[in-house]
Amino acid sequence: MQVSTRGLALTVSLLAIELVAVGSQAAEKTAAQTFSSRDLQAKLEYCKTCHGLSGQGYRGSFPMPRLAGQQTEYFENQLHAFIEHRRENRFMFQVAHVLTPEMLAPLAAHFHDLNPKPIGGAPKELVATGQKIYEEGVPSAEIPACANCHGADAKGNGPFPRLAGQLHDYIFRKLVNWSKERGQDPANPDTSAIMEPIAHSLNEPQVKAVAAYLSNLE
Repeated sequence: MQVSTRGLALTVSLLAIELVAVGSQAAEKTAAQTFSSRDLQAKLEYCKTCHGLSGQGYRGSFPMPRLAGQQTEYFENQLHAFIEHRRENRFMFQVAHVLTPEMLAPLAAHFHDLNPKPIGGAPKELVATGQKIYEEGVPSAEIPACANCHGADAKGNGPFPRLAGQLHDYIFRKLVNWSKERGQDPANPDTSAIMEPIAHSLNEPQVKAVAAYLSNLE
């Protein structure tokens, strides 16, 4: 029996598509198997050592940030930033660079779903001033309202982080030292570039006030 050239070509094409599909399924299966539920749980327990049992943060010799309720996109972006040295933190680089890419999303989702009470502890007399800056900015210094990006409730949105309930001393340390840690690869800028001029424009009393306001939000 003779097979036409067109028929043979069609058969070869269908076989090629089938092989690609099988290869794709195998790749997906391999990716899904790069870590087990036990591996994920072990990483979560390790995170809790510094960030608290419910991701609420911890105040020790220096403040460890709250992860609970954090935006998943921001969470994953920051882990990539540590790995790629766009954000400098030697300890977090050691933690992040051993994570498989497939593990980042489940970690982010776990902490996003947590909602413990804030630790608090900020000076209450600063809260009113901090709220005004957060909601209105500082027009005289051309500082925009924080709520523009982080939301009226300070729970963030996508690449913009949740700030509600964050440790006030952590916020202070990060803002006053912004350029020492963030945006360390100018060739690959991220959302930290938006915050750089704002962080530089706020004076320390203003930073303390905003941090006090945010630390008490739930």
